[in-house]
Amino acid sequence: MALSLPVFLYVFVLGSVLGSYLNSWMWRVSRVSKEALGRRSVCVGCERQLMWYENIPLLSFLALKGKCRTCKITIPMDYFWLEAFTGLLFVGLSYYHLEQATVVPAVFFRDIFFLTVLMIIFVYDAKYKIILSSLVWVAATVGFIFNYYLGLSAYSLLLGVAVGGGFFLAQYLISKGKWIGGGDVRMGVMMGAWLGWPGILVALFVSYILGAVIAIPLLATKKKHMKSEIPFGTFLAVGTFVAMLWGSQMVEWYRALIGW
Repeated sequence: MALSLPVFLYVFVLGSVLGSYLNSWMWRVSRVSKEALGRRSVCVGCERQLMWYENIPLLSFLALKGKCRTCKITIPMDYFWLEAFTGLLFVGLSYYHLEQATVVPAVFFRDIFFLTVLMIIFVYDAKYKIILSSLVWVAATVGFIFNYYLGLSAYSLLLGVAVGGGFFLAQYLISKGKWIGGGDVRMGVMMGAWLGWPGILVALFVSYILGAVIAIPLLATKKKHMKSEIPFGTFLAVGTFVAMLWGSQMVEWYRALIGW
């Protein structure tokens, strides 16, 4: 099935709208305030309530030239990029599913849910150095139920949970919380519930390789040191996404490589 231009644009717009909502939602959550959660969108500087035409994904940012209409504060570029990348990822995920021999709507909507959660984890951990516990537990539970409904064995899922959670829990206990935080342990459980066994291994492998590729140059240039706090949830989010789409192929490639 082809992804025509009108469908491409429609999916991109839906993704960018979701990205705009996630920007607003994460800002509210970071304020740790019920009042903030209940308010309409406001300027991140002067907190003036935004008009509807200041809330159009991507276009409002460009029209306002990245500045608040009232206080003229510069709006962080990450707000724009989240909207754009969410739109592009929605298009990419749609294309991926349409290229499959059989399109399974339940799998597609499951992956949309997974992608949304991973976007939140990636951005929130990068900005605030926190992996939201309540989000991870809900996502782990929903993902486990969804996968079981779609035919993944309970054994595979539970083994994935044990490996993912146990791997990070061991590091947490050995280092007494110095190497990783509790959020990484909880995310390991979520990854296992989403990917099962052996998909969890692919996610961990990709995450650590990516982490090394990013961290080593930063250490070499002394922009970071060994005790610097690195938002590892961002790498885990990318590793999970890669394993979610191509984990099975990577496992089969490795098995063929070693003749297993």
